[in-house]
Amino acid sequence: MKTKIITIALLIFTLLSCSKSNSDSSPSNQNKVLLLKVDYNTNTFENGKEMSFATLSPTMTITNQYVTPSDFGSLKLSYQEINQTLFDGTIVWNGLGEMTYPQNLLDANQFERVLTTDYVTPSAGFENIFNPDNTTYDYEPIWTSVQGLVKVRQYLTSNPNATVKIFLYTPSVGIGNPEEWDWIILLKN
Repeated sequence: MKTKIITIALLIFTLLSCSKSNSDSSPSNQNKVLLLKVDYNTNTFENGKEMSFATLSPTMTITNQYVTPSDFGSLKLSYQEINQTLFDGTIVWNGLGEMTYPQNLLDANQFERVLTTDYVTPSAGFENIFNPDNTTYDYEPIWTSVQGLVKVRQYLTSNPNATVKIFLYTPSVGIGNPEEWDWIILLKN
């Protein structure tokens, strides 16, 4: 009888432990940022990456370090609350820079799309996080290419009051080639 009680107690303890670890790994208990890259000319979703961070934060403020490209420049975006880099890229005057972080982005075909034809827009709208010339843009055509991604819908559901962070990355300036430019979209869960 004593053995049965100990066995039942251990079983209950094990189940409670498993239940706790499963709830700790739920998406709402993780700090993630989804980065998506959309072609500037065609508004075609090209690739993206989901980044996970150990430090939790309910908000995401993005700061930038911009070096104006007299010949060579750069743009680095950081998640201020947790002091983590979200984007880093070079900018070349009359040449071509490159995105150096994040690396190993997944191709567009590796992202699932919803099977419905509904269209969702972010309730809090868009926030251009790097716009040195204060240019006015229409974000709807860009958003259209990613709003049907399952990951995007998950992020909008888990953080419905967040703005969609967006900016135009131009690795070539001066006689820049718009065919080399991309929109970068950032969503926080």
